[in-house]
Amino acid sequence: MAKQRVLSGIQPTGDLHLGNYLGAIRNWVEIQENYDSFLFMADLHAITVPHDPAQLANNTYKVAATYLASGISLDYATIFVQSHISAHSELAWLFNCITPLNWLERMIQFKEKAIKQGEDVSVGLLDYPVLQAADILLYEPDLVPVGEDQKQHLELTRDIAQRFNHKFSSEENPVLKVPTPLIRKEGARVMSLTDGTKKMSKSDPSELSRINLLDSPETITQKIKKCKTDPTRGLEFDNPDRPECNNLLTLYMLLSGQSKEAVAQECADMGWGQFKPLLTETTIAALTPIQEKYHAIMDDKGYLESVLKQGKEKAAEVANATLLKAKQALGYSIPL
Repeated sequence: MAKQRVLSGIQPTGDLHLGNYLGAIRNWVEIQENYDSFLFMADLHAITVPHDPAQLANNTYKVAATYLASGISLDYATIFVQSHISAHSELAWLFNCITPLNWLERMIQFKEKAIKQGEDVSVGLLDYPVLQAADILLYEPDLVPVGEDQKQHLELTRDIAQRFNHKFSSEENPVLKVPTPLIRKEGARVMSLTDGTKKMSKSDPSELSRINLLDSPETITQKIKKCKTDPTRGLEFDNPDRPECNNLLTLYMLLSGQSKEAVAQECADMGWGQFKPLLTETTIAALTPIQEKYHAIMDDKGYLESVLKQGKEKAAEVANATLLKAKQALGYSIPL
């Protein structure tokens, strides 16, 4: 019996941080033996906001190396670059022509980012969810691992697929496969070190808000020393009045591999002066082997290029087959 397929990707913008790792990549590693995984670097999405052209390609390689260093195995996963496969852009255009504008205008992330960009906000940012729908539906995944903040985008993907199928195929023989979200309960939303009510983000202007996967032990130590806490002694999960406490305990739980109950008991009587060194030591221990493997992979560009070439070939075969079905359903002539 064939394995179910999962698909996910990360934008190659800035350095990946604990939120990317604990909210996405580590989950992919843990489930990979049970699924056929398609994992990509979303470099087309990376230019929907201002970016540095000199860094885009290198950042793409860095994300691929991070996938591998974190434990993604080519025995189970196909790793590829979004822009290397033109079917993403082509299917996105086809979807643009059947997607109502008001579906996009109601997207929360667009509203938030548009406020920040003002008059510079691009059509690409508005259209981001349609391209994301193409990214997903091209590979006919059964499941899409997403954080809570991405559920709205996946719901839009499902709406686009269902609209396309309703208009251009039969119920018995749909053109597009409608995927299901796969949401991890713990660690799906890692919060900022400077504000426990906001998600940890690469776009946050403060470096102190996040721990990057490649941060040195000294940097990690300084960031945890300076992270926001509260004056209450004794640490606890799930107190809405203590968001930073909940976030830091969750980080410790995930990085140490302990249960929530064990961490709650261990830390119940701790003060921050005792807990912060414990979190620091645990974070450094968890990231050191990833960093060592990452640097070895980045030093072997030939190997990394071969991984991406192999990934492109396999992914393109699947993507182009889906694109062909979509174009035929829309009535396009297919070149011989």
